[in-house]
Parts: sequence; C-alpha cells; structure tokens
Amino acid sequence: MQYNEEFWNKYADENESRYNEEFSKYIRDLASSLPGVQSILEIGCGTGIDLRSFSDSFQLHGIDLNDHALEIGRKQLPNVNFQKGNITKLPFDDSSIDFVFTHGLMNYLDDDVLENGIAEMFRISKKWIMHCEKYEKVEKQIDENHKFRNMGEKWLDYKIKFVSDVDLHEDYGQDQTRFTLLKKV
Repeated sequence: MQYNEEFWNKYADENESRYNEEFSKYIRDLASSLPGVQSILEIGCGTGIDLRSFSDSFQLHGIDLNDHALEIGRKQLPNVNFQKGNITKLPFDDSSIDFVFTHGLMNYLDDDVLENGIAEMFRISKKWIMHCEKYEKVEKQIDENHKFRNMGEKWLDYKIKFVSDVDLHEDYGQDQTRFTLLKKV
C-alpha cells in the first residue's frame, strides 16, 4: 500500500462530499467532555473536516502527507496548525498532546507503518487516544489501497485502558466502523 499522490489529491478534492457534520460534532463533544483536553491532534487529517467544529479555545493540530489536502485545510481553517508529516515520526514531544485521533487512516497503512504509528501515537499522547476505523475481527483486504483491521488488538501491548471499543452508530454514516477510545495509564 504505497503512498499514491494522485489518489490522495483526488481524495482531498472530494473530501467535502464526505463531510459528516454529526460525526465532527461527536468528536468535538467527546474531546470537550474529557478532563484536561486542551490540545488536539488529528493524524491523517486531510483537509481538516473533522476539526471544523472545534472552537479556537483548543490548540488544534493536523498532520497529513498530502500537500494538496493541507493547502485546502489551511485556507479553510486558519486556526489549525497543519503540518506535513508521517504517523511514524510525529513532530511532537513525548506526552505533549492531550487528545490524539485518527479517522479512516489506519486501514490505509502497511503493517509495519501501522505498528510504528501506534507507538508514535502512544508516545506523544498525554492521556487520550481515539480512532474510528473500518473493522473486522480478522483482518482482510478491502481493495488494493486498504484493509479492515481489528485495531483493539494492536493496543494490547501498551499501558492503556479501553474506555470504549464499540461499533459506531449507523447515524454517523459509516458501515463496519469501530470507535475506540483509549486512556493512557
């Protein structure tokens, strides 16, 4: 699953059509309800549509590999610190981000990138890690670009507590999606 710039440029151009305001508000409300959350990072943020509903009272960060998506995000959300970056080498200090999340990213990563990315998420997280990803108990290829994963199993070797690990409700517009909230301990 090599990075395909043409695929991701097209994805960024079509990202607006995937915007789910209810899901964006859900993430905002969740982060707002967790104690101590001031800084937020979305990894694989694309154009930043999941960061839209956050107020300026948060320190918002978005990391993505796609320059085109980041350019769109910077124009639409000047209050977000967008950076080009890779999940395997995040430009943040240890335990420096209160709430780290992904949405639909982990299914696109090669296994070694996924493992290193999880270690990086854990490293930079101060307390909370969340992801919403396509899910199957047993991993299987979806298409040439991504596969379903059981993300809960990927965290078993880390000092975390599962706060939630459930199927995302269909009203949020995503089939076979698993919502996982972790607390770093």
